[in-house]
Amino acid sequence: MMSLPHHFLETFWAVAPIAAILFIFQLGILKQKIPHLKRIITGFVLVWIGLTFLIIGLEKALFPLGKIMAIQLTSNDLVSDPLNWYDYYWVYIFAGCIGFATTIAEPSLLAVAIKANQVSGGFIKIKALRVIVAIGVAIGIALGSFRIVAGLPLHYFIIGGYILVLIQTYFSPKNIIALAYDTGGVTTSIVTVPIIAALGLGLSGAIDGRNPLTDGFGLIAFASLFPIMSVLAYVQIIHFFNHDKPN
Repeated sequence: MMSLPHHFLETFWAVAPIAAILFIFQLGILKQKIPHLKRIITGFVLVWIGLTFLIIGLEKALFPLGKIMAIQLTSNDLVSDPLNWYDYYWVYIFAGCIGFATTIAEPSLLAVAIKANQVSGGFIKIKALRVIVAIGVAIGIALGSFRIVAGLPLHYFIIGGYILVLIQTYFSPKNIIALAYDTGGVTTSIVTVPIIAALGLGLSGAIDGRNPLTDGFGLIAFASLFPIMSVLAYVQIIHFFNHDKPN
């Protein structure tokens, strides 16, 4: 409670420039009155309060929780030989499950799925898109955890992944490419990022020979890359079977 005013002040200075830019452009450049001024001010105040408590929650709960779970999953009770990457299978399973769960809970993904459903006239199903994206994140986080355990270079996975994405893009229907790329961005938002970052840092700190700075970060890149691959693969499979159906 003693640090609460400090957090509120820090968040205020983070939100204030956004509000200032909007008000300056509306009043000074566009020369227009601000509609529903009281409602907008109330919204900014609620954003300010919500972000403050979100940051406090991340610092006090999610980051320590991710570190604790990573340490427990790499303990001697579950891992018999820390030199063998396959002894950490519980870590990969947990990483995949946490990636899937956080993505399903991601509000930004839900917003994109709803808009995609509306624009496509119901062709793109909200639930199906969320599940496909979540599967991609789950695979990506599990693979990223394997990279940390094995100590492999990050750029091998990222470069190889984007080469595959470029190949998928060439053979995918053009009307789905932009949506697929957007899903890679919406998965790295307020729910997914803190938990995945905590998992990566905790995992690299719990395994001997790993550096949290060089090995702990990078999981978020997997969470951005693999949803693109999963959505493009899903659309390609659907397109393939629909194309092969007899008229």
